[in-house]
Amino acid sequence: TLKRLKMRPDIIHCNDWQTALIPLYIKRDDLLKDIKTIITIHNLGYQGIFPPDTLEIAGIGWDLFHMDGVEFYGNMNFLKAGIVSADLITTVSETYAKEILTPGFGFGLDGILKKREKDIVGILNGIDYEEWNPAKDTFLPYNYSKSNISGKFKCKNELLKRCQIRDGEKVPTFCFIGRLSSQKGIDLLSEAIPYIMDNGANLIIIGKGEEFYNSLLRSKRDRYPERIFFYSGFDELLAHLAYAGSDMFLMPSKYEPCGLGQMIAMRYGTIPIARRTGGLVDTIEDNATGFLFNEYSIDAFIEAIKRAIICYYEKQTWVRFIKNAMSKDFSWDRSAKKYIEIYKYLLSK
Repeated sequence: TLKRLKMRPDIIHCNDWQTALIPLYIKRDDLLKDIKTIITIHNLGYQGIFPPDTLEIAGIGWDLFHMDGVEFYGNMNFLKAGIVSADLITTVSETYAKEILTPGFGFGLDGILKKREKDIVGILNGIDYEEWNPAKDTFLPYNYSKSNISGKFKCKNELLKRCQIRDGEKVPTFCFIGRLSSQKGIDLLSEAIPYIMDNGANLIIIGKGEEFYNSLLRSKRDRYPERIFFYSGFDELLAHLAYAGSDMFLMPSKYEPCGLGQMIAMRYGTIPIARRTGGLVDTIEDNATGFLFNEYSIDAFIEAIKRAIICYYEKQTWVRFIKNAMSKDFSWDRSAKKYIEIYKYLLSK
């Protein structure tokens, strides 16, 4: 396409395995090889692994089918092609850029990533501050801002009504919105439900994913039908209302390259309880804008929930948490400046 349209961009910025062959094609083309390329890894758990004869379909010679090329345990790995070929590699948070260099987070590519360590940069994702704005959000029955958060409490009442949860205004409402997958820590979420219920709190769950986790969460909902609301799927209006009306947002992830849920939650003054991993570390300040836990275990998760519940009932402290969270800047403006910096750096080389 570049040749036919006679286009010559300064930089081609690729994202994830679906576009990861592009840096390889560019580097092996005599007319285009001077174009700079970047590959951004959004989630190393998804690599695009295919049978070895895929090389022929992709028009790539067998000379690259080796450990330092595109070979991966006898198969062809698209993401690895981008990692070995791109001029620069970025990930979606600074902490994740370090984590992927370790066996625990590297998904078999930590070795090749270690060889490119000096070319890896972590840049946090952002969220759309126009779409996610409690002061203007048209999905909300009541708008509010950091200077006047009264609308948040009215949204909570509306959320509880919508979810048919009675008498929940004075107790914490926890929320989970996301994919129902092992990465998101749904097993920990399920294990924590009895503790949340024993503390008189309520729980809103919105998500879709693996049927095993759907069934697991349905069984929990059926056990506490008046205190747990579970929506299997995604409803945009309900999601906006849940972000606004909930008190706490649960993210017990096994790993989280960046995470957007915690950013949206904080934008709406909903306090995240999350594992200390990836972008969650880079966005949440423990005991200031949220609550972090280290070990991937139910005991560690419950301890963080316990700390949050204690703070919730200290009203002045809780209001401070809400305002701290709403003061954070996770807009794309901040991230875009960092991308422009690395583009300039690449072009100066």
